[in-house]
Amino acid sequence: MESTVLKIEKFSAFFGENQVLKEVSLSVPQNRITAIMGPSGCGKTTLIRCINRMHELIPGARVSGKIFLDQEDIYATDPIIVRRQIGMVFQKPNPFPMMSIYDNVIAGYNLNGIRLAKDEKDRIVEESLRKAALWEEVKGALYRRGTFLSGGQQQRLCIARALAMGPAVLLLDEPTSALDPKATSHIEELIVQLKDTVSIVLVTHNMAQAARVSDFAAFVYLGELVEFGPSGKMFTAPRDKRTEAYLMGKFG
Repeated sequence: MESTVLKIEKFSAFFGENQVLKEVSLSVPQNRITAIMGPSGCGKTTLIRCINRMHELIPGARVSGKIFLDQEDIYATDPIIVRRQIGMVFQKPNPFPMMSIYDNVIAGYNLNGIRLAKDEKDRIVEESLRKAALWEEVKGALYRRGTFLSGGQQQRLCIARALAMGPAVLLLDEPTSALDPKATSHIEELIVQLKDTVSIVLVTHNMAQAARVSDFAAFVYLGELVEFGPSGKMFTAPRDKRTEAYLMGKFG
């Protein structure tokens, strides 16, 4: 029996009158990779933006239902604390352009006003860059700006920045869609290694990627959770005709 890190219960999201998610219920297993698949505009990104309380930053956005992180209702918790516990990495690598690699990794602490001793900062920076498989490549250039790195390295820097806060969950929104095949395969290997220390939710429209790296998969269509289960089962014997049609490339 898998233990659950995130429990989503009858969760809906709206932009003004437009309903983007319709009563989604989903249990995200701990230390596993859960892929959220579906065609563009189906609500995948909105779902993960709701999981780390970013959806509400958009004027007119509202939600109903509940999301629990280890039994804590995240909508009854300070969003700043939620975002420390639930890290997010976006589609396009976005290191802070004016900051060094070192300062990028430690940015979450500085932005939250958390003061750390120099040796503690050094430890977090090295540990996070090692976890993101970037330390060996950048250890001699920690005080250079992160923008000199390649796209794939920048994305790993963003992953290191998210990991530095010690999150329970890491949300990845199409993290390889802006990268070439070689950088993509690096990131995929990294994601698989990371699940030992953090639970991962991966939004992807790349079915081959979901099949390669995920343990569980969810198929979202028109704001509705159509199907959820172990990836192997979903890819070989989907229960719902809509999932089957999507996997066969009939839409999306």
